[in-house]
Amino acid sequence: MNPCAPCGKSVPDARQGIPPAPQASAFGKEAPSTLLRWLKFNFVGGIGIGVQFAALFLLKSVLHFDYLFATAFAVEAAVVHNFVWHEQFTWSDRTTRDRVTREEMHPSLRPSLARFARFNLTTGAVSILGNLALMRVMVGQGHMNYLVANTIAITLCSIANFLVSDGWVFEG
Repeated sequence: MNPCAPCGKSVPDARQGIPPAPQASAFGKEAPSTLLRWLKFNFVGGIGIGVQFAALFLLKSVLHFDYLFATAFAVEAAVVHNFVWHEQFTWSDRTTRDRVTREEMHPSLRPSLARFARFNLTTGAVSILGNLALMRVMVGQGHMNYLVANTIAITLCSIANFLVSDGWVFEG
């Protein structure tokens, strides 16, 4: 028990077995656990993989672009898709407070644009550079099927992307 500064009464100390209050979002809802956020991240990313594969297949197999150009374009398409859904779904508890000001209750794009820039500079860079480097090795030198190689590249980049997104892009 610790003394309360204003009134002098004894109050319980959080270090004596009382768990801290759960984190609340801007509108009073409890923030999702890291596990739930990771699951949401992977759900959105799974759809993003579909976007990336569709763009890659279209550009490489239908339009006959070089596989590295097609990969870069396809990754950026997935990055844009993923950002929109992460802002609206995965980290919505953190972004809602920025999109709507409390006093005026009108939407603001400025925080979203700043987050999009951070997202593109971090997860976008990890995704594009990681995918290009891995595709160059697996397809260009190892002669692996480009869609199989792309699946491996996406998987290897996802953990770094989650950590950067959670810790900096959509910081709480």
